[in-house]
Amino acid sequence: MVEILTKDDLVVFKDEIISEIRAHNKTFDGGVSKKWLRSTEVKELLSCSHGTLQNMRTRGALKATKIGGIWYYPSKEVYSLLENGETII
Repeated sequence: MVEILTKDDLVVFKDEIISEIRAHNKTFDGGVSKKWLRSTEVKELLSCSHGTLQNMRTRGALKATKIGGIWYYPSKEVYSLLENGETII
């Protein structure tokens, strides 16, 4: 049996994935801390430009996952960079 997916099916699927990410993006440990951060949040935390963040992804200095056109970064890694005082440029 062959099923044909339409563009609308894919849009619904994408929305479901993004909703799942948002639901899992929060952990409750006495407060709300994000498990994943978006590019804008990472740039603000690291005080870096879009280009610097892109270079960090390309060099492998910071892991990232792209879903639906949005880059997500593991918050543990970002905070580790801040805590260890690593040079990011």
